[in-house]
Amino acid sequence: MLQIIKTQYQIIVYLMGVIVGKSLNRKDLDEPVQKPYRKLQIDDLPIIDVPETLDYRKLLADYEAQHGRPLRPIQRRAKAKHRVPDSLTCPRCQAPSSYLYANNGGKGQYQCKVCQCRFNHRNRFTKQAVFRCPHCKKTLEKIKERKEYNIYKCKNNACPFYQANLRRMTKKERQQFQQDPQAFKVRYLFREFLFDFLPLASSSLIKPKVDLSRLAASPHVLGLVLTYYVNFGMSSRETAAAMKDIHGVSISHQTVLNYANSVALWIKPFVDRFPYELSGSFCGDETYIRVKGRWHYLFFMFDAVKKIVLSYRVSPNRDTLSAIKAIDDVLRKLASLPDDLSFVVDGNPIYLLAQHFFAQHGISFDVRQVIGLTNEDPVSEEFRPLKQIIERFNRTFKGNYRPTHGFGAEEGSVSFVTLFVAYFNFLRPHSALEGRVPVVIPELADLPHMPARWTKLIAMAQAFLQQEAA
Repeated sequence: MLQIIKTQYQIIVYLMGVIVGKSLNRKDLDEPVQKPYRKLQIDDLPIIDVPETLDYRKLLADYEAQHGRPLRPIQRRAKAKHRVPDSLTCPRCQAPSSYLYANNGGKGQYQCKVCQCRFNHRNRFTKQAVFRCPHCKKTLEKIKERKEYNIYKCKNNACPFYQANLRRMTKKERQQFQQDPQAFKVRYLFREFLFDFLPLASSSLIKPKVDLSRLAASPHVLGLVLTYYVNFGMSSRETAAAMKDIHGVSISHQTVLNYANSVALWIKPFVDRFPYELSGSFCGDETYIRVKGRWHYLFFMFDAVKKIVLSYRVSPNRDTLSAIKAIDDVLRKLASLPDDLSFVVDGNPIYLLAQHFFAQHGISFDVRQVIGLTNEDPVSEEFRPLKQIIERFNRTFKGNYRPTHGFGAEEGSVSFVTLFVAYFNFLRPHSALEGRVPVVIPELADLPHMPARWTKLIAMAQAFLQQEAA
């Protein structure tokens, strides 16, 4: 009887699994499948060849100046068997079809009389760039198209990178490679990103619609609110209670948040566009904040010597585009790009992918990755002090952020981070700078207390916006 019951139970479990669409067997639930995954590996930058482009008008003018006569268009035979389409132009110099030969008997190859370029519809001059393997110099082949990037692979079997990876395999790995080659990464890969984002492009200055002069509170009260809320890291409710109990000013916690959001809108352009004097020692890291009950990622970029926050991007995703925008914030603040520009970051591969993206746009820099908690490689040993500096900065931010218990909207998180960065850069004395603030502004340093400095900083931000708009 017991055996019959067990058999019936197994049948019921099987039928329920068919109906529900997943196994209800307790053994399956207790023992999940441990399937190892291959971590994302980022290879070195490829060799990027940018095709030369010419102007046929200039070439025609140069020809006439050199030979004393113009270069005449092609005189075609009336009964020519192979014709050049009228819409076809030279991809190298943009010469019209009247200067193009049908070069190989109608098989698709053409030659430009102006620049001598031979081409067809798949010619390399129709591409924005040609990617070559840095190990064997062979042209990479596009193998996949994704929503945000294309994947290129080196298919040269004699490539040193490919051969070295094969030699590195154990006997067991070689057998597995024969059965499942997709489980191993042995060839050189490169990702060409297609983000709708142009590095170093000037962004439009948005003037906030909030008029701080119409706030019911006085400037001193506004400065007190910001001092408690930002400097001392008090929550909005604690700030409202302090204003009531200490200063006798009755405001709600929502009013505190409204003040913070309004001030952040005015101060953000000033913080982002201030002409900082930078050292060139840049480090970056991500930390977490709570927005709408979910963890968001906060990307910080930091000048480790001057103690200046250069980027503070809040993103719901820990992805390559966020890293690109964070690095771009730093590049915008540089008067010129130094040859030895580098960023010290953790082992997250998104920064290497960001490096590849900027290389596609002609912007080069090095990425120094400090991996783990111990110095297992020379790079980590050399640059760990810089990484520890931004880790310490993250702890400082968390000390101010923690009492907020997260934010109910994206705007609230951005406003709080903006105010914290303004406080850290312009108002907060730093022990590593002998008690000075990272960015010394004489108009702020001469004021007697922090509320007055906040109100002065707001006034300077408003004047900055008016000057930019003029």
